[in-house]
Amino acid sequence: MPTNKTPSLTIFSLFLGLLWFDYFPGLEAATGKVGSVPGVYVFGDSLVDAGNNNYLAFSVSKANYPHNGVDFPGKKPTGRFSNGKNAADAIAEKFGLPLPPPYLSLRGLFKEKRRKSAAVTGVNFASGGAGIFNSSDQKLVTIPLSHQVNHWLSIHRELTNQLGPAETQIHLSKSLFTVVIGSNDLFDYFGSFKLRRRNNPQQYTQSMADKLKEQLKRIHDTGARRFLVVGVAQIGCTPGKREKNSAIHECDEEANTWCSLYNEALVKMLQQLKQELQSSMTYSYFDNFKSLHDIISNPARYGFADVTSACCGNGKLNADTPCLPITRYCSDRTKYLFWDRYGHPTEAAARTFIDLMLSDDSQYSSPLTLTQLISS
Repeated sequence: MPTNKTPSLTIFSLFLGLLWFDYFPGLEAATGKVGSVPGVYVFGDSLVDAGNNNYLAFSVSKANYPHNGVDFPGKKPTGRFSNGKNAADAIAEKFGLPLPPPYLSLRGLFKEKRRKSAAVTGVNFASGGAGIFNSSDQKLVTIPLSHQVNHWLSIHRELTNQLGPAETQIHLSKSLFTVVIGSNDLFDYFGSFKLRRRNNPQQYTQSMADKLKEQLKRIHDTGARRFLVVGVAQIGCTPGKREKNSAIHECDEEANTWCSLYNEALVKMLQQLKQELQSSMTYSYFDNFKSLHDIISNPARYGFADVTSACCGNGKLNADTPCLPITRYCSDRTKYLFWDRYGHPTEAAARTFIDLMLSDDSQYSSPLTLTQLISS
């Protein structure tokens, strides 16, 4: 889940791609590689943020402190809201690509070589706390989706300068554009009497889907053709929501209902967008809601022992406080679904979700699985 709305608060081709791997530095193939595409470009919130918020001086939505990163190479906090790598990292590794660096880390006088390399293999534009609507980001000082797309336009110019227009078009048509966003907009709706008075849940979630459609079209207009779009999970089942929801710590079903409404609007929007674009867009929608529900319902099947508590925190369900240097964290992170009170997944959980995306079992993905998408 993305960062909650308080301060204490989605691979990736062929011969041409292999040629690029030889030409640009830092393109070492990762173990566990299941295929190749030339680049992966990531948009979203704290589920996939690789550290962009580290570069926002006044943002309160950061994870560049312990115990975040305890299992990341070098055991250092990088700005990922996780004990280790996140879902965007896992996707890139699965397809033999380097981890997409945060866009803001590529700016500056001495970053040209790294920026050129990343422009080809992939860049992460995601920002913890970000939303589809710009208003979702004002309190936290983050990068809303529209601004993330603006940043992509900058990378697109860089890529065009390197490869030329024709090769850029080929490259982008085979790359993966991953979008993981929406939960923070729902957190906003939960917490705002003004928003709830102005819009009923159906109206608000439809407006979310409509606004996302605008940004997907902007990305598509630059030459993007393959999209992985991840639905909103059961945010009512995060440790923080459970901890507040009675003595028996059940899920907040009202919050989950609103998530379902948005996912329904999202699925319809994607179908309509594909029709409007006359099949120049292909996509995989991943049902994060159902996948999380199934993991919580049968944790042992997926290798988890605790699917209600946070690994890092204090108090009931380890959800009284965020994950901070002064809090405790679990000894075996591979057995926990959630890293913190906000519902960010552990690295083990993130890898489980990516495995489900790549699975031949289509119960979580439509109209294509991720594997089918990159083969299309």
